[in-house]
Amino acid sequence: MTAPVNTSPRRGLLTAVCLACALALTACGAKQDVIQARSTKPFTVALDFFPNADHAAIYSAIAHGDFRAVGLDVRPVAPPTPSAPLSLLESGRADMAISYEPEVLLARDKGAKIVSIAALVQRPLTSIISINHSITKVSELAGRTVGTAGIPYQSAELHAALAHAGVDPASVKEIDVGFNLLPAMLSGHVDATIGGFWNYEAIELRLMHRDPTVIPINQAGVPTDNDLVLVVREEEARMRGQDLRAFLQALTRGEQEVRAQPAQAAAEVRAANPSLMPRLQLESIKRTLPAAVPGAGEPFGWQNPNDWAAFASWMFNEHLIAHNPANAGYPPYTNEFLPGQGI
Repeated sequence: MTAPVNTSPRRGLLTAVCLACALALTACGAKQDVIQARSTKPFTVALDFFPNADHAAIYSAIAHGDFRAVGLDVRPVAPPTPSAPLSLLESGRADMAISYEPEVLLARDKGAKIVSIAALVQRPLTSIISINHSITKVSELAGRTVGTAGIPYQSAELHAALAHAGVDPASVKEIDVGFNLLPAMLSGHVDATIGGFWNYEAIELRLMHRDPTVIPINQAGVPTDNDLVLVVREEEARMRGQDLRAFLQALTRGEQEVRAQPAQAAAEVRAANPSLMPRLQLESIKRTLPAAVPGAGEPFGWQNPNDWAAFASWMFNEHLIAHNPANAGYPPYTNEFLPGQGI
């Protein structure tokens, strides 16, 4: 939606992450998960897009009083444009923003003091989608026209997928169709698109009986990233660790409630945005739930250190960012505030 084991190595990485947090976020303090609170404080969350199934856990936690139970009056706000959430966050008009891992890395590369504290999904949602039945794999895009949303890193993802499939990117015509990805396909203006989500636009096409071919970018030669992440200002991570832990504790309960009653969760999302198609929201929630499950033994919201490192390196090697995040003073993410984590 242009607008996500062997535990011993991971435990070693967790130790490194916690050490980084101890060094960079010195005011985090010892872990103390919140159970309940007597009063609430406003807490604004800038969504990445209009309210939809991707935000089900948030709206479920609101509806069930989970945020209020930990002292937060959570208020989601839809951004004026899909590129606005991080700007709202940086300017102090939001306490948290939902964004995308590439956007976080791009913003930090330009000097933004932000950090991702949780992943709403564990693998990319962005996909190459086509309703042209002669296109069933990336190699068949040779000589075709692909619509993009005009986002540079998605164009780089397309080029990487084409190269991985042995296709010369120069043989594929790219057209910037903005956010009109579905109309561009349905009208025949393009043969395929990149930028739509397998858990939203692809489902919408199936409900229209268009039988789309859907290729998630991490299945086409692009490293895995978290398409949806929760982001805060660095200073907030230093000073408001208890609020962030409280938020994620309540959000975890919201996710559990979505799993228990997906139809009710879909209704709660539609209450926030009555224009949504009921069946599309329910199907999207059902399809997304498995992608929200982290590795064995890890809490909801876990961010895989290896995946972050690989994707950041890919962006650097593709010249999408000028500075290697591996050399930054602190990581672009932390798992410090997730339930059961901390120092």
